Amino acid sequence: MSIRYELIIYWSDQDQTFVVEVPELPGCMADGETYEQAVANAKQIIAEWIETARELGRPIPEPKGRLLYA
Repeated sequence: MSIRYELIIYWSDQDQTFVVEVPELPGCMADGETYEQAVANAKQIIAEWIETARELGRPIPEPKGRLLYA
Protein backbone atom coordinates (compact mmCIF):
# COMPACT_ATOMS: atom_id res chain seq x y z
CA MET A 1 0.00 0.00 0.00
CA SER A 2 1.33 3.39 -0.97
CA ILE A 3 0.96 6.01 1.75
CA ARG A 4 0.07 9.43 0.45
CA TYR A 5 -1.21 10.84 3.71
CA GLU A 6 1.07 12.92 5.86
CA LEU A 7 2.54 10.98 8.78
CA ILE A 8 3.75 12.71 11.92
CA ILE A 9 6.15 10.39 13.75
CA TYR A 10 7.65 11.05 17.15
CA TRP A 11 9.10 9.26 20.16
CA SER A 12 6.96 9.19 23.31
CA ASP A 13 9.07 9.06 26.48
CA GLN A 14 5.93 8.43 28.49
CA ASP A 15 4.94 5.35 26.46
CA GLN A 16 8.47 4.34 25.38
CA THR A 17 7.29 3.89 21.80
CA PHE A 18 7.20 5.66 18.46
CA VAL A 19 3.83 7.24 17.76
CA VAL A 20 2.44 7.93 14.29
CA GLU A 21 -0.39 10.40 13.75
CA VAL A 22 -2.25 10.76 10.45
CA PRO A 23 -3.75 14.26 10.78
CA GLU A 24 -5.82 14.05 7.59
CA LEU A 25 -7.72 11.03 8.94
CA PRO A 26 -9.32 12.06 12.25
CA GLY A 27 -8.41 9.74 15.10
CA CYS A 28 -6.02 7.70 12.97
CA MET A 29 -2.93 6.83 15.04
CA ALA A 30 -0.55 3.93 15.49
CA ASP A 31 2.56 3.10 17.47
CA GLY A 32 5.47 0.69 17.50
CA GLU A 33 8.61 -0.26 19.38
CA THR A 34 10.73 0.81 16.39
CA TYR A 35 10.32 3.54 13.81
CA GLU A 36 9.82 0.94 11.08
CA GLN A 37 7.26 -1.00 13.11
CA ALA A 38 5.33 2.19 13.85
CA VAL A 39 5.16 3.06 10.13
CA ALA A 40 4.11 -0.52 9.23
CA ASN A 41 1.39 -0.36 11.88
CA ALA A 42 0.28 3.02 10.52
CA LYS A 43 -0.14 1.51 7.03
CA GLN A 44 -2.45 -1.13 8.47
CA ILE A 45 -4.43 1.40 10.51
CA ILE A 46 -4.83 3.70 7.49
CA ALA A 47 -6.23 0.79 5.46
CA GLU A 48 -8.63 -0.09 8.29
CA TRP A 49 -9.68 3.56 8.72
CA ILE A 50 -10.52 3.81 5.02
CA GLU A 51 -12.34 0.47 5.00
CA THR A 52 -14.45 1.49 7.99
CA ALA A 53 -15.27 4.87 6.45
CA ARG A 54 -16.43 3.12 3.26
CA GLU A 55 -18.58 0.67 5.22
CA LEU A 56 -20.23 3.56 7.08
CA GLY A 57 -20.69 5.64 3.93
CA ARG A 58 -18.47 8.42 5.24
CA PRO A 59 -16.26 10.57 3.03
CA ILE A 60 -12.59 9.64 2.70
CA PRO A 61 -10.35 12.72 2.60
CA GLU A 62 -7.99 13.03 -0.35
CA PRO A 63 -4.34 13.29 0.71
CA LYS A 64 -3.39 16.97 0.64
CA GLY A 65 0.30 16.75 1.37
CA ARG A 66 2.97 18.02 3.62
CA LEU A 67 2.36 20.35 6.55
CA LEU A 68 -1.25 21.10 5.73
CA TYR A 69 -2.08 21.11 9.43
CA ALA A 70 1.09 22.68 10.80
